[in-house]
Amino acid sequence: MPNTADWITVGALADGFAPEAFILPQLADLSGRTLTLHFANGWVIEHRFDSERLHWRAADGHSSGSAGYRATSVRPGIYLVDFIKHEAGQAWSVSLVLDTLEHAFTAVLGRLPDQVRTQRGLYALALAGEALTGVEASFLHGSLDRPWQAGACPHAPTTELVGLRNHYRYSPTEEYEHIYLNANYYSWQCLKGVEQGLCDTDRAYYYKIAEQLYLFVWCEKIVPTLGLVMIDLARHRSDGKIFGYQGGGFDALANFPVSSHCRVLNRTEHAQ
Repeated sequence: MPNTADWITVGALADGFAPEAFILPQLADLSGRTLTLHFANGWVIEHRFDSERLHWRAADGHSSGSAGYRATSVRPGIYLVDFIKHEAGQAWSVSLVLDTLEHAFTAVLGRLPDQVRTQRGLYALALAGEALTGVEASFLHGSLDRPWQAGACPHAPTTELVGLRNHYRYSPTEEYEHIYLNANYYSWQCLKGVEQGLCDTDRAYYYKIAEQLYLFVWCEKIVPTLGLVMIDLARHRSDGKIFGYQGGGFDALANFPVSSHCRVLNRTEHAQ
């Protein structure tokens, strides 16, 4: 078992998760389709899917490109599309929750800290009143194939997961436990696998997508990591990804899928 100093890189974590992982298959549902995303902030971006790549083009002509993508679904009619976008020398994690049932979407944009940011100690950050993690996550909403109108996207922040203690089994060798503490933080521990014995409490974001279906995003502070999963409590399945630096340097990225069989262990309710 690792000791408390045995933190590993995201690339090493990917290697540990890979053997016999319970990964959901890449879906072909979106191949050949074009979806136009109308953002609440005014952006309009066309997304065209082929079997291997996603091509995007902004209506104002200021942005276009393509990337390989992964498309999965834990709930019929709701897709998670994930890819890495390289723009102006910066790599962005882009995850789209495409809700064809409600003609709505949520986009999660993630960015890793640079080397200078990672070299600042947690104590100095705390004294300065800054976030302990340098990983950034932002959330944008909009409508699919129709102009944006206020209230068109039902996806919203939620506290429905708060108080739950969940068990996640990602493969025969990798098992974790999550405790959703409050609206801003959760705790995790590795019960079995390459991080066995390690644990921490990190920044968390929760969005309700549909009944018993949630988007959960976390930002780790020890090893810069962005995690993102869709959790279907009705079907006891989760799917998403983990994004970070491949090794100990800052020149290569790791962005690998994680899917699990999950179950609620218990719920804690605090007196108001």
